Order: sequence, then C-alpha cells, then structure tokens
Amino acid sequence: MYSETEDLVRDLAENAEGVCRAYLPAGRREGSYWIVGDLQNNPGRSLFVRLTGPASGPGAAGKFTDGATGEHGDLLDIIRARTGITRFPDLLAEARAHLGRPQPVLPDRQEPRKAKAPGGTPAAAARLFAASNPITRTLAETYLRSRGITQFGANGALRFHPKCWHREEGQTRNIPRPAMIAAVTDGAGAVQGVHRTWLAADGQGKAAVKPERRAMGHLLGNAVRLTPQDDILVVGEGIETMLSLSEAIPGLPVWAALSSGHLGAVLLPEGLKRLYVAIDRDPAGQRAAEKLSARASEVGVRVRVLEPRLGDFNDDLRANGKDALRQHLAGQIGPEDRHRLLG
Repeated sequence: MYSETEDLVRDLAENAEGVCRAYLPAGRREGSYWIVGDLQNNPGRSLFVRLTGPASGPGAAGKFTDGATGEHGDLLDIIRARTGITRFPDLLAEARAHLGRPQPVLPDRQEPRKAKAPGGTPAAAARLFAASNPITRTLAETYLRSRGITQFGANGALRFHPKCWHREEGQTRNIPRPAMIAAVTDGAGAVQGVHRTWLAADGQGKAAVKPERRAMGHLLGNAVRLTPQDDILVVGEGIETMLSLSEAIPGLPVWAALSSGHLGAVLLPEGLKRLYVAIDRDPAGQRAAEKLSARASEVGVRVRVLEPRLGDFNDDLRANGKDALRQHLAGQIGPEDRHRLLG
C-alpha cells in the first residue's frame, strides 16, 4: 500500500546532501557522510548523516547518528529539529516544500473561498533554491541555449533541480521532473519565492505537462533579479524574455516579474533614475506597463517602454538573431543610455 510518508523519506534520502546543506549548513561533506556538531547546527564532528547507501536497513542513506548524545534518526527528524515544527502534517508539508512537491489539494468547502496565493513560505522557497544545483552544464542550460540564450544572468538567480516534484492538473500523483529554478528576491537580496519551469528530458524545451511553470512563496513586489541594477533598470515579465535582452545587450540590468500582474506591482529600487518596461504584445502586458510607468513617474523616475516586433523579445531573438534585436532596441532606448548600453 502506498504511503506518502515513506515516499517522502525515500526521496529525502535520495537528496540527502541537499537536505543537509539546507538544514545543517554549518557542516560539510566528507566521503559518504555529512558531518556537523549536533542537531542545532553547531560546528563540530559529532553528528554523522549518511549520504549514500541502500533505501532501507543497515547503512541506509539519510540516517544520522550523534556520537556524543546517542541520538539517531532520519532526515525528517533533522527537519523537525531545525524548524521546531511539532505537528506531523506540518512537518510533511515542510518536506514537500523542500523537495518542490506541490501540497495536497484539500476537499472543496461549501462556502466560497478566496483564491490562494502560490503555496510555500519564503523559508521553504529558499531551501528549495539552496538544494538546487548551479545551472552550468545542466538541462537548464541546455533549455536556455535552445531558446537562443547564452547569457544566464550575473546574479546567480537561476539554478537547476533534477527531481522537482510536479503534479499534473486534475491528477493526485506527484512525479519528479527536471526543472529550472529561479530565485524571487526582495530589495535586500533575500529569497522570498521561487519559480519553477519543468523541462523536457533532453532540455530542448519545456516538459509536455500542465502546468509547465509554477511559482511559490511571496511574489508580489519582488522579482527575479537576473543582473544587478544601476541607476537604470529594465523590467519585464518572463525570464526568457529578459535574458533575451541581455543576449542582445550584455550587461543590461534586467529583472523578470514573472507575470503581467506582478509586473505592475514590482517595487522599484532606491536611486533609480530611468526605467525601461519591456512589454509582451498583449493587452495584459500593456496594462501592466501603464500601471508600473505611472508608479515610477510619481516618484520622479523617467520611463520608456520597449516593444518587441513579435509576441515577446525571445520570439524576436529566435526569429531574427541578436544583432537585429540590438538594432531594434537602439531605436527605443533613450539617447542618454545608448552609448552605455550599445557601445
């Protein structure tokens, strides 16, 4: 009989090092073990977590022993100790969030309910991002290159998770799939959410699933800060859209708000003098640009709108190449920035 708890424990064990890096960051890997002082994450060499081994029995991956206290257990016990969670359902929810699994769908109530924000806390989002891998030489890099993108952002905001849980619309079973993970951060650089794009097995496009993308955490006002901003900034919707602008103009300060709704609500950084809003060619994108432009103008920031020839700037990049895209942008960027951005 299927047991989700056993399934979670097994999957945590398969990702034991990522769990340890997220919940016991004071430790380090030595051979087949993660070594740290104790369950309170103090430095030392008393607590050993096995990172490799069989799924169960002696020497199983994910089991720990503290030589000083005699304590032992599994990765769920480590998560409980580090988070202070006492209710078992909440502990399972924390484990799901770390693994990138969707939370269970509760039965519909009789009374109407407000639409929920994307699930998962900022802390859970930060742990999922920490458990992901650098993007270099992964399926996420393959995917971006298939979209004509070779500039991946200077802030390290994009990573890759080989087994990020996905649940198909209308289904109850969770399936691990490779995914590009993007950090959604606030003005202080703290991770407030993550955006997941599930990828095809060969990286040549998104996975043939619904939804193919999903966000979790606190998104409103925050953004995927792909490159550091200066006194100018370019903000748009999609990650691929904004990286396409960086492809045409390397060094361009770009942020992705992830949707038209969030684009209109992005909190602008202090000291900003000029804002470029990169829109998609649809009514929602144009309304969001108008909303953000009005907010920026109210605080004295000069605004220009960048419009693609096709549906979005990634469509332009793939259809016409980066040189043509650079020429197209040259006619829309203000004269005070052309020498700086276009060389």
